[in-house]
Amino acid sequence: MRRYVAAIDQGTTSSRCIVFDRQGRVEAVAQREHEQIFPHPGWVEHDPEKIWRNTALVLGEALQRKGLTGDDIAAVGVTNQRETTVVWDRKTGKPIHNAIVWQDTRTDQLCTELGGAVGPTRYQDRTGLPLSTYFAGPKLRWILDNVEGARDRAEAGELCFGTVDSWVLWNLTGEHITDVTNASRTMLMDLRSLQWDSRICAEFGVPEVMLPRIRSSSEVYAQISSGPLAGVPVAGILGDQQAATFGQACLSPGEAKNTYGTGNFMLLNTGTTPVISKHGLLTTVCYRLGEADAVYALEGSIAVTGSLVQWFRDNLGIISTADEIEPLARSVADNGGAYIVPAFSGLFAPRWRRDARGVIAGLTRFVTKAHLARAVLESAAFQTREVVDAMRADAESQQLDLELTTLKVDGGMVGNDLLMQFQSDILDVPVVRPVVNETTALGAAYAAGLAVGFWPSTDDIRANWAADRIWHPRMSPQDRDHQLAAWNKAVERTYGWVD
Repeated sequence: MRRYVAAIDQGTTSSRCIVFDRQGRVEAVAQREHEQIFPHPGWVEHDPEKIWRNTALVLGEALQRKGLTGDDIAAVGVTNQRETTVVWDRKTGKPIHNAIVWQDTRTDQLCTELGGAVGPTRYQDRTGLPLSTYFAGPKLRWILDNVEGARDRAEAGELCFGTVDSWVLWNLTGEHITDVTNASRTMLMDLRSLQWDSRICAEFGVPEVMLPRIRSSSEVYAQISSGPLAGVPVAGILGDQQAATFGQACLSPGEAKNTYGTGNFMLLNTGTTPVISKHGLLTTVCYRLGEADAVYALEGSIAVTGSLVQWFRDNLGIISTADEIEPLARSVADNGGAYIVPAFSGLFAPRWRRDARGVIAGLTRFVTKAHLARAVLESAAFQTREVVDAMRADAESQQLDLELTTLKVDGGMVGNDLLMQFQSDILDVPVVRPVVNETTALGAAYAAGLAVGFWPSTDDIRANWAADRIWHPRMSPQDRDHQLAAWNKAVERTYGWVD
């Protein structure tokens, strides 16, 4: 009897396999980290072959920990770091270059060139995205321009491009496929037709022959060809933030979630019509179930939140483990007037300033490492408030009934009670943490399970979701306004650092 669904969660720092039961509870987990490669300042790479080896290993390890075999698994879902770009040989399956990670900024000048006289918004109406180093299309163009022989081989049909979902699926099944959520992060897909845009591909200099086929987020794509799950269908693919939105049961317009990981990613379900932001947000495909209409979202992508805690630990050495930051921050009543703006690779949503770099503002002799610890945590909440303000402005300007009344949260940082309380305070809305925090993997599992009938409908997803804890705002309006004004002054100090 097939009692479980497995999810592959291929993230920025690790690859995991999580096995879920019918109630959406975690039954087994296996995880392996991979190296972060920094060839030059602003460049971030991963070894795609290492990612695949780790993925294959965690599949077997998760089954072993529960004493399972492939006969126990109804389907496998895949979720992934989204814009990270891989190009490989169609015959040998060997990558021609390291994967270029979503955080990488090497395409900054290229994005300016692609914008031409129009600028960053040149393709936004068709793709929902501003021209930015964040997205996969410019990264692919860089590989074609800079790896010897790559363009000729691509035009001859010898090379495959994919975001990491495509790379994992190729190795699992031999199929060259992506889903609409990941395709919507390339800048190469038309947001409404859900197909590759030939005009944009031509202007980017990307041969369409190397692009994967675009499929829905929930359907049977192919069976796994070898290993402990041989014969099990892969039946769900969602980019990591869309997967978390699905796993959080944000299935109706106006429902939103915020994931606190390496960066922060807030998605607001806007229904079956794409809403093009006028206030610095991204328009993205949220999910598509089989032949049903696609559901869209507004997204606020913040580059550095959890990774700021890593920087505080690894680069400054002020703490030795991430868990130490909360008690250190709690040892003081406030941030002492200090604000940290982690614009390490520029500012993402809603400001989109590639010229910005990080600052610590408001330093006095009074400020201690405890105040800085608090400023590290608070920066995640302040950046989230900026995204919420942009969502409210878009909703108001386009007369949409999408007011945020609560915020569902997930990710590695939501176990930090101090941060969650401050987030509620600075947003002035309740913040809700679910019982199952592994919402990214759970969303991919739901997509796969729906495709094979393991869960009959999305009603099961709603029924499985349950709150673990709710934080309510308790900050005065005057204090909130003061904090937001000081934060804004600090952010403006980051502008113009890079010419």
